[in-house]
Amino acid sequence: MKISREIKTAILVLSGIALFIYLFSYLKGEDLFTTTHTYYTEFDYNALSASSPVTVKGNSIGKIEEIKYDFDSGKTRVAFSVNPKFKFSKNSKIRLYQIGLIGGNALAIVDANDGVIAQPGDFIISEIKKGLMSTLESDLPNVTAGLDGTLRSADTLVNSLNDLVIDETDLGLKSTIAELNSTLKSFKSLSNSIQKVVIKNDQKIASILNNFDKTSKNLNDLSAELKGAGLSNTITNLNNTLVIMQKLLASIDNGKGTIGKLLKDDNLYKNLEGASKEMELLLLDIKLHPARYRRILSKKEIPYQAPTEDQKN
Repeated sequence: MKISREIKTAILVLSGIALFIYLFSYLKGEDLFTTTHTYYTEFDYNALSASSPVTVKGNSIGKIEEIKYDFDSGKTRVAFSVNPKFKFSKNSKIRLYQIGLIGGNALAIVDANDGVIAQPGDFIISEIKKGLMSTLESDLPNVTAGLDGTLRSADTLVNSLNDLVIDETDLGLKSTIAELNSTLKSFKSLSNSIQKVVIKNDQKIASILNNFDKTSKNLNDLSAELKGAGLSNTITNLNNTLVIMQKLLASIDNGKGTIGKLLKDDNLYKNLEGASKEMELLLLDIKLHPARYRRILSKKEIPYQAPTEDQKN
C-alpha cells in the first residue's frame, strides 16, 4: 500500500506539532506522561512563580501549577501538584521558603504525620519561613544606623589626625617629632661621649673590675674561714644566752625570785630598810658603849641608852 505525499506531509506536521507541545510543556516543568495529584493553598502575597518546585526534606516531589489572585479573600491562591506516590497528612503545612540567596522561592510540605491522609483537591494551611535576605532587610535599619555611627567616628578620627598633622603650634605633631628628633640627637651625643670616656679609661676600668673581683674573692674566703671557725655555733649560743636573759628579766619584772620580790615587793623593801636602820643603830651603840656588850663575857647587865642626835651624826 502506497502512502501519498499528502499523508506523509500531514503525519510529519502533526509529529512536529506534538513534539513542539511536549518540549514546550517540558520547559514549563510539566510532564505529559506523568499523573499527579493537585492541592491548594494561599498566601497574603505572591512570592512564587509557575513551575517552582515543591519539596519534602529537600527532595523535589512536585511543582506549582497555577498562581492566581482571589478577589474575594484578597489573597494569592496557589495550586500545586504532587507525585501520587507521596502521601501526607491533611493537617500538614505548606511552607514558603527561599532557595539560596537569590535563587527564588519554593514550597515545602511539612508533614504532620497524624494519619489523616490528604486527598487531591484539599486545601492545605500555609506558613512562611523568613530567608536570609528577608532577615537582612528587616535588620537593615539597625545595621545602617550602626554603620553610619562607625563612619562618623572614623571621619572624626581622620579629621583629628589631619588637624594634628597640620598643627604648627607647640602641641602639633610636627613640633613633637622635631623635639623627639632633638632628644635623639642629644642622646646620641651623650652616647658618643660615654664611649670616648670608656675608651680613654679602658685600663682603669679593667683595673677597677679586677680589684672588685679580688675583693669579692677575699670576702668569700673570709666567709669560709668564719664558717670553719664555728661562728655559727657561737651565734647560736649567744642567741640561747639572750633568750635565757630575756626569761630571767621577765621573771624579775613579774616579781619572781629574790631579786624580783626585792624590786617589786614594797613590804620586803621596807623591812630591809628597817633592818638596815636597826643594824646601823646597833653598830653605833656598840661603838658608843662597847662595855655594854662585854656583859656577854662578864654576865653584868648594863642598861641600854639611846644615842643622842649628835652621836648619830
